[in-house]
Amino acid sequence: MSIDLSQFFQVFFDETEEHLLALETLLLGVDRRAPVGEDLNAIFRAVHSIKGGSATFGFNDMTEVTHVLENLLDRVRKSEIILTEEMINAFLEAGDVLRMQLAFHRGQGSVDPEAVQGIQAKLTALASTVGSAPNFKVAPSIENSSVSVFSGEIRQKVPESVAQDDPGYGFFEPIGEAQSEPDPGYGFFVDLVPSAVTLPVSHPVSVGSGRGLVDLAEPDSPERIFRGRRATDQLGTDSSIRVNVEKVDQLINLAGELVITQAMLAQASEHLEGVRYEHLQKALRQLERNSRDLQEAILSVRMLPISVVFNRFPRLVRDLTTRLGKQVELKILGENTELDKELIEKISDPLTHLIRNSIDHGIEMPEQRHALQKPFLGTVTLNAYHRGGAVVIEVSDDGGGLPRDKILAKAREQGLLCHDAMTDAEVWNLVFEPGFSTADRVTEISGRGVGMDVVKRNIHQMGGRIEIDSTVGLGTRTTIRLPLTLAILDGLLVAVGEQVYVLPLISILESVQLTSENLRTISGDGRLLQVRGEYVPLIVLGEKFPVPGDRSLFPESPPIAVIVDAEGRKVAVCVDALLGQQQVVIKSLETHFRKLVGVSGATILGDGRVALIVDPAPLAHESRFSHTGVA
Repeated sequence: MSIDLSQFFQVFFDETEEHLLALETLLLGVDRRAPVGEDLNAIFRAVHSIKGGSATFGFNDMTEVTHVLENLLDRVRKSEIILTEEMINAFLEAGDVLRMQLAFHRGQGSVDPEAVQGIQAKLTALASTVGSAPNFKVAPSIENSSVSVFSGEIRQKVPESVAQDDPGYGFFEPIGEAQSEPDPGYGFFVDLVPSAVTLPVSHPVSVGSGRGLVDLAEPDSPERIFRGRRATDQLGTDSSIRVNVEKVDQLINLAGELVITQAMLAQASEHLEGVRYEHLQKALRQLERNSRDLQEAILSVRMLPISVVFNRFPRLVRDLTTRLGKQVELKILGENTELDKELIEKISDPLTHLIRNSIDHGIEMPEQRHALQKPFLGTVTLNAYHRGGAVVIEVSDDGGGLPRDKILAKAREQGLLCHDAMTDAEVWNLVFEPGFSTADRVTEISGRGVGMDVVKRNIHQMGGRIEIDSTVGLGTRTTIRLPLTLAILDGLLVAVGEQVYVLPLISILESVQLTSENLRTISGDGRLLQVRGEYVPLIVLGEKFPVPGDRSLFPESPPIAVIVDAEGRKVAVCVDALLGQQQVVIKSLETHFRKLVGVSGATILGDGRVALIVDPAPLAHESRFSHTGVA
């Protein structure tokens, strides 16, 4: 009986990604001078699982690389050769090659044959090293136990040299042979070891060798436990399933529709009073609670710990510090903070650029730090936490800080609007201008001025904000504020004539009433709002989005200016009234209509009306240059 294995490709791809991440994390945390036997077993099991899966599905290029890698790891864990820094580098390089091959099989990118041949030759040469390692006990492992998945016979064409050494590939039992141990898990693949990838950070510990130091975390338990089985096999209480993201999105959309329907029912029943409708009112209140709970429960399915992103950076820090000749310690805090999966995927690139900047531009060379009476070891801290319904991510370093005079000089060279009386915050925001860089020379790491503007644009596309705080000689801290999810928005409902708009709550700083004393007019139709001695550009929303109704600037009740943060600059948005705060379900206009400047989406109110969600950034950009001419 022939079985089409292509239906299981996605499972293999996902689990191989997890094994590669576990492999990298374990390699960065291992102490090569006194390696723990269980750590080496866990590394070996991760590689063995990749090898078994790739062989089963016929991805022979991956099987060949993992086979050579497995040979070297086997000699190390058996104390036949000493674990060296060169070996760890080779293991990490092999992981990169496997990722490249995996991406190719997923239809993403191509494979560099020279890189594959090079790492195979390097691993083979290292495996032939003669020497002995220090005595340390290696716990018996279960990497050679296999899992029988199908009763039918499956045959794949595999490299002959590999097949001789491992006829079962660690994935299926050789046909006709009994299993060496029971398999209570009945798993499809040997599961990822519960390594530091999913363990909470509590006590930072600097590990590593050479110049690049990486700060990983030990769990609260005094002993880390790595197994080759599923967590359910060990505990018997937890289980999980893989669900397509599209199905989760469909549930979120349906839950949002339910919330909207509930709001419509609540508004339609507002006029019903008295004892006669008491039971109906009680049932509607219960429906409201249940709808909100259901919505939050479904949204939590998409939430992932930010450690999924943070765990990629120890390798980045290690490689950069080695290349630059610096000594840097990476501290990771709050990695259990949860964020929407879509935001998790988008935040990786901005954080990568910020960490590279901290190491390249921020942290000084060891001799410079010594002259400044600083520790030789520089520190980059990555921290995440919840605050005010948003997720805050901080990237900070104890380097030299941003050079204010140098930034201003560069800004003048590029013709940017700047002056010596600018506040520090305004000067730091200049680094987000396209093409701006303070680097004296262009390197492969930085200097082209194409990074920070992209970081800022990506953060704002996610509905977030980014701020920089720096002190010369003490370091720099970059703070990113993001919404918890892109499906739900905490907003402020505002009225402009007969129309209702939503302003993102995460962008709002304060609101003030407009009077003739705090309003200034310049350049004809340009308007500025004076707030505590500061002049803020004013945008009249009724002029940007013409709607029916009275939109005169000074009606009987004075209009209100809502001051928002738009790409690092304050902007006042003039509205007729504030209707209250509300959590709304975001609907995309681009899917059903088209993209509108100054509008990031729409929502449906309880009375069935559509309310546009205002994006102040493009409106502020237009107002600042075409009306006020001030920055």
